[in-house]
Amino acid sequence: MQGEGAGRLYSPTRFDGIKMEQSPKSSSPPGVFLPELCNVQAVLLMVIATGLCALLFTLIYAGPGHFDWDYFALTSLFMLWVVLTSALILCRLRILGAGWSMSRQALVAYLIAPAITLIYAILANALFRKGALEEPGSGFWFVVQAVAISAILTGIILRYFYLQHLWHLQQKSELESRVQALQARIRPHFLFNSMNSIAGLIPINPNEAEEAVLDLAELFRAALKESSSLAPLKEELALCERYLRIEQLRLGDRLTVKWDMRNISDAARVPPLSIQPLVENAVYHGVQPSAEGGLITITAYEQGSWLYVLISNPVHNGDPSQGHKGNRIAMQNIRSRLQAFFGDQAVLKTSQMDGRFTATMRAPLHKKG
Repeated sequence: MQGEGAGRLYSPTRFDGIKMEQSPKSSSPPGVFLPELCNVQAVLLMVIATGLCALLFTLIYAGPGHFDWDYFALTSLFMLWVVLTSALILCRLRILGAGWSMSRQALVAYLIAPAITLIYAILANALFRKGALEEPGSGFWFVVQAVAISAILTGIILRYFYLQHLWHLQQKSELESRVQALQARIRPHFLFNSMNSIAGLIPINPNEAEEAVLDLAELFRAALKESSSLAPLKEELALCERYLRIEQLRLGDRLTVKWDMRNISDAARVPPLSIQPLVENAVYHGVQPSAEGGLITITAYEQGSWLYVLISNPVHNGDPSQGHKGNRIAMQNIRSRLQAFFGDQAVLKTSQMDGRFTATMRAPLHKKG
């Protein structure tokens, strides 16, 4: 455990091995409805789907009670060449066509697979169907049938990609609306408490009150920033530091804070405004009610594929109903925020043991916003 004495705060901006960084850019170009087709999972899925389609065409061609292995092998080989070549070109199109309109992207993408099919069908016809261009069912008709089937399947697949893209846009819009609504519920509570702290400081030390106003301005800059992306853990800890600096001016030696950061990676990310309200609860329910004050511990560490953040504060004997409603509202807001970003993977639990109240947040170790 690493900490400072009463009246001083250990600065999370000075953690060794943790550097401030901006949220990483998404790997998907904005405005492109085509999915990423050049990763291992996508290629494996395309190979399996191509094999199943080749099997279906072979069963239709051979008829019941017979299976033509040569036809299946040649059909699979032909289709794999068409599918993988088209996927490679579409991967480049995702980058080159990032600034194109949706209709232009769809038109170019739709023409790629039939064009590749036409080229490979002519080559296959030259290799395996020499002298049979006028024979029905082979040669010329083979090229026509291959291009027609390719055009139909490409249209169906692109339609699926487009609908999937619209669904993702809808999900993103709903997420932004939920996060903004949760921020709106947190801000009034945060503003009221912070302004009370500054108002109590102005008659005592105007200079420090001015510094507190600057800290508050930075806090509201973060709170008012509209974002549906995960925030670097380092930024959230810096936000907590600013908040605690304001409260330190008001509470003085009554507030003692210890930080314990255990091998936190540079890119660890959490939902924005998910840690500061927990620290605020610890101050207002664990330190402020007591004339002697108390110790708040802030712990963060990685374990496997999970990130843990623990906020602990003392429990005082008093009116059990006092402050509990606000505490429950804040906890529910944070749970809703975690649910919006991580679904059921993230949890926020509270426990009380040996005279201390602990809020534990567990979230997937998400390193990309």
